[in-house]
Amino acid sequence: MRRIGVAGGTPSPIDAVGGAFIDLTPPWLKDWAIGVFGVHDKTALYVSMTLVLVLLSIAVGVIASRVVRAGVIVFALLVVVAVTAVWSRPHASLIDLVPIVLGGLIGLRLIATRTRDAGVRDAESMTDAHVSRRVLIGSGIGAVVLGAAAVAVGRVVAGGARVAAVARETFVVPKVASPVAVPAGADLGISGVTPFIVPNAEFYRIDTALVVPQVDPANWSLRVTGMVEREVTLDWNTLLAKPMQEAMVTLMCVSNEVGGSLNGNAIWTGWPVRELLREAGVRPGADMVLSTSIDGFTAGTPLAALTDERNSLLVVAQNGQPLLPEHGFPVRLVVPGLYGYVSATKWVTELKVTTFDADQGYWTPRGWSALGPVKTQSRIDVPRDSASVSAGTVAVAGVAWAQHRGVTGVQVQVDSGPWQDARLGVDASVDVWRQWVYEWPATPGTHTLTVRAIDATGEPETATFAPPAPDGASGHHTISVTVA
Repeated sequence: MRRIGVAGGTPSPIDAVGGAFIDLTPPWLKDWAIGVFGVHDKTALYVSMTLVLVLLSIAVGVIASRVVRAGVIVFALLVVVAVTAVWSRPHASLIDLVPIVLGGLIGLRLIATRTRDAGVRDAESMTDAHVSRRVLIGSGIGAVVLGAAAVAVGRVVAGGARVAAVARETFVVPKVASPVAVPAGADLGISGVTPFIVPNAEFYRIDTALVVPQVDPANWSLRVTGMVEREVTLDWNTLLAKPMQEAMVTLMCVSNEVGGSLNGNAIWTGWPVRELLREAGVRPGADMVLSTSIDGFTAGTPLAALTDERNSLLVVAQNGQPLLPEHGFPVRLVVPGLYGYVSATKWVTELKVTTFDADQGYWTPRGWSALGPVKTQSRIDVPRDSASVSAGTVAVAGVAWAQHRGVTGVQVQVDSGPWQDARLGVDASVDVWRQWVYEWPATPGTHTLTVRAIDATGEPETATFAPPAPDGASGHHTISVTVA
C-alpha cells in the first residue's frame, strides 16, 4: 500500500525519471558510466537529462506549431512518462505528483491558448498585441501556480533535510569498550599513496540514489522479517543502547576496474548484525538476508556472512564521526569480504531473512552475480601511469586487498623480469587492505611496471583479465613509466 504523505517522497520529476533510468540500466552501461565519470556519474546523468529535456521541449514546440494535435499528444505522453516515473519510486505519495500534474496542465493550457488565439487571429484579424497579452497572462498565471507548488514541495523537502542535519550535528558517537587504532607501521607514509584510513569526505560513493535520502533518526526504524521466530523492530534509541563496537574494514565497489579507486578503508562503529538476528531467531533453511534501503534499493547477503565471527555491523559512525548523509546516515550495513552491491546497504530499514531461491537483490536480475566475494587485487598508486621519473631509486607503491582472507605478499615485475617482493605495511586485520612499497633501481628508458598480491592461502592474484560484470574485475594492474 502506498503511503499518502510527503516525507520520503521523490523531490522532483527529473529525479524520478533519473531513478527509473538507473533501475533499468544494464550492467555494461553502468560500468561504462562509472568507468568514464567515476563518482561524478550522477552529475553526468543530470546534465544529460537536462539536455534531453531541452531538446524535447524544442521538439514539442516545433511539432505544435505545425500540427497542434500532434504537439498536444507528444506533450501529454511526456507528462504520462513523468507521472509514471514519479509514482514508481519507493515511498511515492500523491503530493509528489502535484508539480508534474500542474506543469502538464499548464503546458496543455498554453498550447490550447496559442492555438485558439491563432485561430481567432486568422478568422477575425486580431492584433498581434491582443494575442500576445492573452498568452502572456496565461503564461504568468501558470508560472505563478507552478512556482507556488514547487516552493511548497521544496519547503517540505528542505525542512526534512534540516531536521536530519540537526540530528546528525547533535549526535554523539557512542563509546565502545575496545576502540580500534591503526597499528604503527600500517601507513608507510609514502607521498601519493592512498591514505591507510580514507577521510570521510574523500570516501568513494557509488549507489543508486540520485537524491541523497535525508532521514530523521527519530523516525527511523529497522524491521527484521521473513524466516524468523519473531519479528523484531529496532528504533534509533534502542540501537544506540546496544553495546557498540569498532571495526576496521575496507569496502569495495564491484564496479571498480583494475587499478581503480572505488574502494576505501575506515573504522566503523556499530552493533553486530549477528546479535540482532539472534534476537529474531533465524529459522532452519534460510541462507540469505535481503536488506532494504529507504530508497528501495535491496542487497542479498549470504546469511553466513552476517552470523559468523566477522565484523558485520549496523553502522552509525565512520572514523569517529556520524555517518555523512551520502554514506548512509543514520544507519547502514558494513560486511567484510563482500562487494558493496550485495552487502553495504545504506539508509537500511529492513532485514528480511530468506533464501536465494526465493528472493533477489537489486542487481542480480540485472545480470550481476548473486554472490559477491571480493577478489584479491592490488594497485600501483605511485608513480602514476605515463609518469616521468629520474634514474635511481624510485618508490613504487600502492595498496593491496583480499578482504576476509588477508594479504601476505605483494610483488612487482619490471618489464618481463622476475617478480620482486615488495615491503608491506603492518597487517591490521584480514578485512583491511595493506600498503606496500618496492624500492625500484630505475634505469633510463621506458619501462612497464606490474603488480600482483598474494593472499593468506598462498594464492597469487590472477593475471586473467575480467571486466567488473558480473562478479568483479580481475587482472594485474600495469603502468608505463619513463625514466630520464
